[in-house]
Amino acid sequence: MNDSYLYIIIALLPLAACMVVFQVNPYHALVIRGILGAVAAMVYAVLGAPDVALTEALVGTMLAITLYAVAVRSSLVMRLGLVKDEADDEEHFGQLMDDLRTIFRKRQMRLELVPYPNTQALQRALMDKEVHATCVRREQDQATSEDEKQFYHTAIRVKRIYEIMQTELASPATILSYVSTPAEGEKHK
Repeated sequence: MNDSYLYIIIALLPLAACMVVFQVNPYHALVIRGILGAVAAMVYAVLGAPDVALTEALVGTMLAITLYAVAVRSSLVMRLGLVKDEADDEEHFGQLMDDLRTIFRKRQMRLELVPYPNTQALQRALMDKEVHATCVRREQDQATSEDEKQFYHTAIRVKRIYEIMQTELASPATILSYVSTPAEGEKHK
């Protein structure tokens, strides 16, 4: 009997595994992980282990993909806190948000705007780690002649997001700053 098809199917396993490891887009990696699980289940079924094939299909593929999809969906969000009234009126704010969305879209991230009633609640949300960054309108008396075009101040508590925005944000409408938040143990003292 000619089993050459079996070698081709088995060769797909390391190929799919390498594709998952080197995939940059997490959603593409999710699809490839599903293919990897389906190929593994097919190999087990062809080799005469239907119980292992069923387990691989149900647990190794469906459950793993579902959990991975939930994790990817929830972890690729940059939550930006802002004062409710400040987001409605400024053309510079719209351009800044478009620039931020462009930056994060390149990394398959979403930008979620979280409105707060006032600046104090916004700062508390940043320190309590409810949001990753805050964007507030600068007061006119804070602006000097050098930065008159910088209408907003964006405080970021995640170092990697700060580095990304610092290198890629071309908008002159905001000043960026990194904010160190207290650790869990320090917060409850």
